[in-house]
Parts: sequence; structure tokens; C-alpha cells
Amino acid sequence: MLILLFCSFSLFSQTSIKGTVVDAKSNETLPGVAISVKNASTGASSDVDGNYEMRLAPGKYTIVASYLSYTTLEITDVEVKKGEVTTLDIPMYESAQALNEVVVVGLGRINSEVALLNSMKNSTSVVSGISAQQISKSQDRDASEVIKRIPGISILDDKFVVARGLSQRYNNVWVNNSAIPSSESDTRSFSFDIIPSSQIENIMIVKSPQPELPADFSGGFIKVETKGIPNENAMQISYGLGVNTQTQFNDFKYNKGSGTDFLGFDSGMRSLSGSVKGSLDNSDAAAVTDATQNGFNNDWAVKSKKPLPDQRFSFLINRKYQTGDNSLWGLIAALNYSNTTKTYTDMENSRYGVYDSAKDEPVYLYKYTDDQYTTDVRVGALANLIYRPNDRNKFEFRNIFNQLGRNRYTDRDGYQYISALYIQRKAEYIYNSRMTYSGQFAGNHMLSDKDNLDWTLGFSYANKKQPDRRMINWDENGFVGDAYEGQLMIDQNQISRDFTNVDEYTYSLGTNYSHTFSFDNGLKPVLKAGAYGEYRDRNYKNRAFYYRWNRNNMPEDFAYRDVINEILIPENYDANKLYIYEDTDNRNSYSGTNTLAAGYVAVNLPIDKWNIYAGARIEHNKMELESYTTIKENTTKTADYTYTDIFPSLNISYTINKQNLLRLAYGRSINRQEFREVSSSVYYDFDMFSDVRGNADLRPAYINNFDVRYEFYPSSSEIISLALFYKNFKDPIEWTYLDAGGSYTYTFINAKSANNYGIELDIKKSLDFIGLKNLSLTFNGAIIDSKVKFAEDAINDHDRPMQGQSPYLINTGLFYQNDNWGLTSSLLYNIIGKRIVGIGKVDTSEGSSINNDIPDMYEMPRNTIDFSITKKFGKMWEINAGIKDILAQKVQFKQFPKFEDSEGNLQEREQVTKEFKPGRNISVTARLNF
Repeated sequence: MLILLFCSFSLFSQTSIKGTVVDAKSNETLPGVAISVKNASTGASSDVDGNYEMRLAPGKYTIVASYLSYTTLEITDVEVKKGEVTTLDIPMYESAQALNEVVVVGLGRINSEVALLNSMKNSTSVVSGISAQQISKSQDRDASEVIKRIPGISILDDKFVVARGLSQRYNNVWVNNSAIPSSESDTRSFSFDIIPSSQIENIMIVKSPQPELPADFSGGFIKVETKGIPNENAMQISYGLGVNTQTQFNDFKYNKGSGTDFLGFDSGMRSLSGSVKGSLDNSDAAAVTDATQNGFNNDWAVKSKKPLPDQRFSFLINRKYQTGDNSLWGLIAALNYSNTTKTYTDMENSRYGVYDSAKDEPVYLYKYTDDQYTTDVRVGALANLIYRPNDRNKFEFRNIFNQLGRNRYTDRDGYQYISALYIQRKAEYIYNSRMTYSGQFAGNHMLSDKDNLDWTLGFSYANKKQPDRRMINWDENGFVGDAYEGQLMIDQNQISRDFTNVDEYTYSLGTNYSHTFSFDNGLKPVLKAGAYGEYRDRNYKNRAFYYRWNRNNMPEDFAYRDVINEILIPENYDANKLYIYEDTDNRNSYSGTNTLAAGYVAVNLPIDKWNIYAGARIEHNKMELESYTTIKENTTKTADYTYTDIFPSLNISYTINKQNLLRLAYGRSINRQEFREVSSSVYYDFDMFSDVRGNADLRPAYINNFDVRYEFYPSSSEIISLALFYKNFKDPIEWTYLDAGGSYTYTFINAKSANNYGIELDIKKSLDFIGLKNLSLTFNGAIIDSKVKFAEDAINDHDRPMQGQSPYLINTGLFYQNDNWGLTSSLLYNIIGKRIVGIGKVDTSEGSSINNDIPDMYEMPRNTIDFSITKKFGKMWEINAGIKDILAQKVQFKQFPKFEDSEGNLQEREQVTKEFKPGRNISVTARLNF
């Protein structure tokens, strides 16, 4: 196979023309430049390094090079000799006027900084993004790490995007111009940690509404594009090792997994089997005995090991074929695999009641110390095929698949103090796997010089399987004088097992048509129209079991024995001894469908230096939720949430000159309820030691969005932009909780209104103007403020910043690139301001004071610094080494209670709710390029 590959490369290089395309002013390489032979259909496109190559018969040719915002260049009398390679380097000059339209259906790759900035500059809306070229300069391993490099973006829980201070529910995600299901069972969100960075071509975030995009977003409409069609045949293999200073070389506790855990999914070992697959009859002793003995995985043993270094592997192959009729075929296929471990020890995990102002000391409701051990396995695959029969038509078939398995064991010690003091120990065994597949069949057709049509047919599937989450709860015997006083024991129902499964299917079809008018006065307005349909089908299933025992048939000290080695053992499994009891509540399961039908009309009007893009979108959305009404019976009810709305938008840009641009934008958008948020199902969150349930009375939120942005482009690869934004919300959907004497149930509520506003600065600049030729700087920062207002009769809720909103965000990076040495390196810095991750409670009863309030919980700022260095050895080998989170500062969550002391002075205190050390990540990766 390798011999054939090398032979094909050799043949490809004979009798051809090749070279490098550069910006004539800055001498920077330009990827994505269209290179063609005049009066012929032969063509190529420069790759990420600006290189191109075309096979040609011997003869003389006129070579044409064209690129957005650059003057088209024709080079005459280029001679190609038989059996030889003709070198032709091409300098491109920026045009005085940016191109407003593209008249050839090309490959259109946006995988470099130059191509990305050109796309942003020529966009009709406010857009930010990051390209594969910049991703390659960092150590970012998945989309959640990549996307936080974009202005105004931060990450919550290592996977959810917070855009402009708005939580994940206010964002929408498309992959390859197609909707993708939520990968979570309890939140409206997409987990960005599931997409490896090596699969990403670019990520673009549209920040102002557009008529061709769904209206259900306010923070950002996130468009992820996977690897596009290659400019050359290539193959790459990489293998990396990594260690974490808190994990490797230390003891790592785990419970034995299944034979396929290394592939990111459970083989069935954790699944229910035998008679338990159907509903268990708790009154049938024989069935209960069989289920207890044979229906579950009964290996509870916790083992210890020294974990191996993290492993990462990837394989990429590119193929490009040009047939005799000059049609083009392209294929890119990739495979990614990683197996990593993470340890958090001595993690503080606490919850507080009302601060004791008289004693000036905190009141703990829960105070725990956790040791947490996690293994993550990720398998990813990508296969994209393109067919371009001619310069006017293009067809694409894109596929992306990712499987993520996580096995986690948590050991918890501490106490609970609500009605009385309970010394406790808890253990949780949890395995969950998430799978996403997204596929699109799309076409782009230039019907004439003035008419263009594109369409996308999409299918996506996501599931989350959590088979057999097991929990053990011990309580200390506090009875004074009892024979077992001071010993830990278990009680009935304190060993539990639950099973959840979520499946969601999304089908979508969209089409867009545009027509360009030409008038004698030179005016060329563009009329656009389109339609979009989307159907989602979700099914959520939950089953719950407890262990009970017959006290009359067990030893007196049974509850005090070693749970794993003396209680959960085969000789005790019997309906008359220790047995399983099904406690499934059908109301915790649901199914639902969502149908969206939309259409839009828009006009793009270029008038001299102005460009006005205005339009309106109509959306009809119907969500139906079928839920159970009783605990055991299969009786259901269906709730219907149907809305029809019109969403106008206006995007105006003014080109001051070829380097300076001013944008103004307005758009109306919506934030709809999700299945989980309106369902009656209840889920226990071990990390928050609380239940989470929906609210059937939720209403959609409506948002008015305003943007102003100034953009300055010093060169084709540089940008300095400053943006102001303001958002006004009606009925925003927020978290709240119900307090039952210290036991919380989290749910969702419509606030009255909210305002969100901020300023963003983005800088990408080469430092050669101060003599640092090979250095470049990136900086993006944001200052954001928000206020949520609740109804005056709200019981516990109070006006506050929006949950997840940071008052400031800073990302900056220093990049060094020396092509002569084959050396690149980067130094990256990130910090976010403190943000609300848990809401507090305000006592609004008569005679109450600030002394009775429970404050909000904040995730505190921490400085992160990453360093990476890459060295090329010849044309084939490349070594990368890096350190992530060099400072390894503690992750901290805090509350700041306030109270009036005995003298009437306002005091503030600080209390830690969660704290742990993440450790440093050190990695080395080798890549082999063919």
C-alpha cells in the first residue's frame, strides 16, 4: 500500500507547475487562492501553507490567480516542459475595493487566518471565529478548548459554551450547516468536548441575527465546519503521550469496567439482564431472587493502580482526484483516539445555610471531602466526500462520528447538618457514554451568473447512556450508649442503582436561493429567499432500584459490616435476605417531538461604501411532550407548546476604506423551552447532592439584540476590532431552587426581564513593525454586565447577574514561527472574571433582613498559561511538546455572605463551597507526514 502511495506522489509531481502564493506586501502565505489556466477548466487551490500544484501537458499557458479582496492576477507565457516541474511563485496585491460576490463555485476552504479574516471582512453580519491554522498552534485537544479562544466566549463545566455572558441555553449549534441534537439529558446544550480539535476546519460564531439562520439564539450561533477537501494528497499519523501532575504516578482507584470500555462504550456488562429487562414484580419472591443474583453486574470491588500516561492517536488521509473531463473528486478521512485519566483528591464540596451573624461563623448544611478518579476514552471518525463536476456545481457528503466514554469513581467523607448532625460516607460508581453522529448531503449550484442555489439535507443522532449508576450511603450511629455507637452503617434503600438512557434524532432540510440584479447605474442588489424544516424526536428512560434486607434473617451487626466484602456478596442475595427492590417512577421518563418550519426573505443592497442587509424570518415551532401521569401505570398525557413568530433583522456595514469597516446590527430572536425543562422527571445530581426537575409552565424568552463593531485590517492576516453589544430579554429562562429545610430541588423559571451588555476587543497583529519578525500577538477581551429582574412576588429569587456571566474575559497569545528552522511555539494566557454558577436565596418574608439571605455561588477567576513548541525534521517528521495550565492554580467556588452586625455595620465574609487542584498537563506528540 505504501509503495503505491509513494508511486502516485511521484507520478503526480511530473510535468506540472507548482509554487507558493503570498501577499505581496507582507510576504505572508495565502491559502485558498484559486489558481487556474485561462480559457480552460484546469485549476487548483493553494493549501494552508500557500502552496499549490497543477498537472499540465507540456506547453505555454496563462495562469490566473484570484482571491477575495485581492486583484486578480494573470501571468502569461508560463512554459511547462515534459517530465519537469515548473516553479511559479505568485504575489497577490490587495484590491482597492473588496469583492462583493463570488462567481465560481469553488472549494471555499476557511482553514487559515487569512481566509478566516477575509470571510469575516466580507460577511454581512457580526462574526468571530478561529481557523484550523490557529488551532494547530495551540495544544487545544477538543472544540471546548478551541472555542474559548474566540472573543466573548468562555467554557462552563469544561464543555458548555457561554457566549457574551449568556449560558449554553442561549446558544445554537450547527455542524456543517446542519442542526445537531443536544448531547446532554438535563440541559439544552451541546457538549463541545466531544469533537476533537483535529477534525475542525473552522469555528465561526455569528453574533447578530440573520434571516437565513434559525432565530433560537442570542449569545451566539456557533457554526462548526469539519475538515474540507484537500489541496493535495497526503497522509498523517500522530501519537502522543501525556501526564498530569495530580494523576500519573499516584494511586488511582477504579472499579472494573467492560471489555469495550477502551472503545468508549459499555459492552453490556453494566446493563440490566434476565427478568429485570422488564418491570420487576417486587411481590414475586422468585423473580426478586433471580434479579438480585443475575440481573446486575455484582462486582463492587474498588481496586487501585498507577495509571499509565495518557494516550492519543490520530490518522488522517487526504485524496484528490481529477478525471479526464476535468471534474474533481476529493476525500478526507480521519480517525482519532484518546485514553486519559484524571484525579482530584481532597476536593472540598460544601453547602451552607444562613450565615450565623451572632457567632460570626458559617453554618454548614453539607461539608464533604471528595476523592474523584475519572477515565475518559474518546473515539472519533470523519469522512467527507466532495464532487465538483464543473465550476458551477458542487456536491458534498460529510460525516462526523464521535464516541466518548467516562468511568468515574468518587469517594466522599464528611457530614450533613440539617435537622441533626449526621457523620457520613458516600461512594458513587458512574459510567456514561455519549455518542453523536452528524451527516449532511449538500449541493451548491450556480444556475447563472446571477442566480445561485444551495441546499442541505441533514441527519443527526445523539445518545447518552448511563447504565447502572451505583451509590452507597453510610451514616454514623449517633445513639449514645448503643453497642455500635460511632460506627458507620447502612440503612434500607441506602444502596441504590439507577439506569438512564437518552436518544435524540434530528432530521433537517434547508435551501437558499439568491438572485443578483444589475442596473445601469452599477447598483447590484441581491435578493435572497429560503426555507428550513427540522424535526426532532427525543426519548428519555429512567429506572431506579434499591437494596433492602430482611432484618429477621440477617445477623444483628449486618448493617455495620464491610459493604463490599461482607454485605454485597452472593451468599446474601435472596428475597428473604438481601434483595433488590425496583422503585422506578414512570413520571421520570418522557418522550417528545419538535417540529420547526421556517422561511425567510432578505435583500442585500450595496450602495457605494454602504452595504445594507435586511430581512425577516417566520418560524412555526411545535413541541409535544408525552409524559407519564402515575408512578407505575402507563397512563400518559401530552403537552403542546406551539408558537409562530416573525423575526426581523438588519445588518449595515460601512466601508471607510479598504482597511476600515463599521458595522451596525439589530435582530429579534427567541429562546424556547427544551423537553427536559418542561418535563416532570426528577434526576438526582450527586455533585450538587440535589434533585433536578422541570417546570411545565415555562414560556419562551424573546430577545432584542443590538450590535456596533469597528474593524481595522492592517493586512490580510491582521485585525483589530472593537464591538459594543446590548440585549434586552423578556421572560428569560433561569435556574431556581426549592428549599425543603436544606434539601434543594433545582428547577427552571421565567424571570420578568433581563439586560445584557458589553464591549469586546479583538487583536491579531504581527510584531514585525517593532523588529520582531517571526512573532505575532493575539488578544481578545470582553467586559460584560447583566441584570436579571424577577417579579415582585417572587419568593426566593432576587435581581442578580445572569447565571454563567463573567464581568470580564481575557485571552491572549504570543506566537513564534520560523519557517527556515521549521520551528513554531506559542504562549497562551486565559482568565475569566468570577461568575454565578449557583443561585442563592433572598428572604422576602415580613421582618426579614439581609442576615437571612443565602448568597449566590461564584466560580472564581484563575490564571491559566499554556506553552507549546513544535519542531519539523525534514518534510516528514514533526515533534510537539507542551505544558497546559502551567500555574495549576486551584479551582475555587465561593459565596460571599453579607450581614449587619450588632452595631448596624454591613459585613461581608467569604466561604468556599468547592475547591480542588487540577494539576499541570505535560504532553509530547510525534507526527509523521507522507
